[in-house]
Amino acid sequence: MPFDFSKRFDSAIKYTDFLDTHGTPSDQHKWQGVFDSVHLSDAQTQLLKGFKREMNVLCMAGAWCGDCVKQCPIFHQFEKVSSKIQVRFIDRDADPELAGELKVCGGSRVPQVVFLSEENKLVGRYGDRTLSAYRRMASQLSGAACSTGLMTEGDSGLAAVVQDWLNEFERIQLILRTSPGLRRLHGD
Repeated sequence: MPFDFSKRFDSAIKYTDFLDTHGTPSDQHKWQGVFDSVHLSDAQTQLLKGFKREMNVLCMAGAWCGDCVKQCPIFHQFEKVSSKIQVRFIDRDADPELAGELKVCGGSRVPQVVFLSEENKLVGRYGDRTLSAYRRMASQLSGAACSTGLMTEGDSGLAAVVQDWLNEFERIQLILRTSPGLRRLHGD
């Protein structure tokens, strides 16, 4: 039987509620810093405003997680621009069953994003880091390293990660837009 992501989406919480519930003041400060550093271009904003289909986005995260700090505020920015995007968060440690379903290479990595249609049908999954983040990470491999969980405004990596995520959101939107079932439902 397929995993019921819709049940998880329905019980998950909004961005600010997630941070209020699971984040320390330090976590909240870090997330806010990245949120404030995300600057969408006019083209990126227009793309998001042009979305036609509802997208339910379930994000399994940890407020303490450096990769979540770098990425989850991006989703909130997207949601603020597009009325078609609904993002909900669930803490990885609060739902071991979901964490088990979303393992990457056998590990409970976050953030993990599950994209659902307006009917809460699974459309796709993405995470824990984007391609540009992995490229950057691989280019710096020379020994043990640990992310700080912070990207400064001048950090060119943030813009690349924003674009990677926007590409994935657009890909999912195009899947939804061209879905025969949804085209029938919406008469387009």
